[in-house]
Amino acid sequence: MSDPRYNVTVSVTTRHLPEQSQPEQQRYVFAYTVTIHNQGEQAAKLLTRHWVITDGDGHVQEVRGAGVVGEKPLIEPGASHTYTSGTVLATKVGSMHGSYEMIAADGHHFDAKIPVFRLAVPGALH
Repeated sequence: MSDPRYNVTVSVTTRHLPEQSQPEQQRYVFAYTVTIHNQGEQAAKLLTRHWVITDGDGHVQEVRGAGVVGEKPLIEPGASHTYTSGTVLATKVGSMHGSYEMIAADGHHFDAKIPVFRLAVPGALH
């Protein structure tokens, strides 16, 4: 059972960006909008991100770094933080998942899991 003091959930919506994609060069660009919601009892600051990006051919790329889009947001209990970023795949379909390293106001470090979400060109899946 998870500790109610440290309860951060993540939801993601995606969209294909055809105007930036170049299918003839196996370049498919996607935007994803992430909402990080602090349902815990402690304010929590996002420190780092870890993404696992898998294309339709099974090629995996891992991305680690500080913060998200240049920010390390502090999210108060009951509040959320939303940002948009993007990725490029060599295939029409792929997926992403990962985690955020968080630090609570009391100094406790914990991970907020980012559930698997699909990236797909509209009509690419049957």
